[in-house]
Amino acid sequence: MEKISASEITPEHLYLTRRQFIATASAVAAGALLSACGAPTPTPTSGVALPAPKASQAADELGDKLTPYDTITNYNNYYEFSLDKESVAPLSKNFRTSPWTVQVGGLVNQPRTFGLEELLKFEQEERIYRLRCVEAWSMVIPWIGFPLSKLLAQVDPLSKAKYVRFETLYDPKQMPGQQNSFMDWPYVEGLRLDEAMHDLTILATGLYGKPLPPQDGAPIRLIVPWKYGFKGIKSIVKIDLVEEMPISFWMASAPHEYGFYANVNPDVSHPRWSQATERRIGELSRRKTILFNGYADQVAQLYAGLDLRKNY
Repeated sequence: MEKISASEITPEHLYLTRRQFIATASAVAAGALLSACGAPTPTPTSGVALPAPKASQAADELGDKLTPYDTITNYNNYYEFSLDKESVAPLSKNFRTSPWTVQVGGLVNQPRTFGLEELLKFEQEERIYRLRCVEAWSMVIPWIGFPLSKLLAQVDPLSKAKYVRFETLYDPKQMPGQQNSFMDWPYVEGLRLDEAMHDLTILATGLYGKPLPPQDGAPIRLIVPWKYGFKGIKSIVKIDLVEEMPISFWMASAPHEYGFYANVNPDVSHPRWSQATERRIGELSRRKTILFNGYADQVAQLYAGLDLRKNY
């Protein structure tokens, strides 16, 4: 596995993608997508993981090969378990993901607590497949999930709700990294409400046709394809609609380095490294980073009039 210098990476994976694939519950729609990824056409399922495409054969829509499953699940940024990326998988192997609930409330008309079975039902009803992720070191990952907007619609946000605040499980016994007192646990992230309601924003429950493994954020995590990976909060237990901008984990930990928006912008350098290029795991050369990771046509209007160099 390729060793990456710590000076070249940001605190979390940048799990970014290029295209939204929305599949209906029918096997035809799911089959068409997975066939495009080089995977066999599945038969109709009922809560059963879809067949995983072979990384040696599958590619995204730009022709880039998928990152092997073993790499995705054994080289992880998940500080709740460890700062060492190759230690996360063994430390998280006994992490309990069931039973699991996600409390959704705040400025809403109908606050609710959702069990994992309900969340998986959303995924089965409106399954979305995504490919591609990019950063200083990067992977191409076939995520499976459902639109965050589908969940938020269930609680009926109030008109004064402007932001969405997410919170990770706090359990130092299961997550030894949370015993590090130098960091402000639990992990918190946030989006503007319009970002959260965008069709590209999903809650992921699986990858490679399999349930999400603990080291990748099981049982449910956020994927915002045009933002850097530290926005992809893992193991979510709480979601609140709020009026004021949430102070995220990295904003609190290193406010001089991390802002609220975290949009992919190659023209804005991190204080300690350039973000103009990124490295694909398994490749020696670097490639240019693309504004909004190639999603400018879909999301640039969200930031009309906003100085993206100041609001990073």
